[in-house]
Amino acid sequence: MDRSHEDRRRHGRTPARSSHRPLLQVVPGCRDAFLAAIEENAERTFTDEPGCRVFDVVCDLDDDHHFVFHEIYDDEAAVDAHRTAPHYKVWREAAAQYVVPGAQVNTLSRRRFHHA
Repeated sequence: MDRSHEDRRRHGRTPARSSHRPLLQVVPGCRDAFLAAIEENAERTFTDEPGCRVFDVVCDLDDDHHFVFHEIYDDEAAVDAHRTAPHYKVWREAAAQYVVPGAQVNTLSRRRFHHA
């Protein structure tokens, strides 16, 4: 049983979560290196951080260099923990090389409704 189902069973409802949604554009010619770096970061985040419930990386259908991450954390403290994790530092170094400068937009929000 995945963690989201455990939460619903334990709480009888879907708890509020912090959602982090970066949107970014990858530097032309750097897509493969970017994908390797974000795959490692996403795997480490979901596996090593108990406060991370979802870490999806999606690619725009019309632009294969435009990506959106859908990250859900237990709360803002879990987001803060993510940003201090060792793998996050490695990811930020990679992002500095592979993401178009100024082309990343981050949104941190609180989930109000969820249907799975």
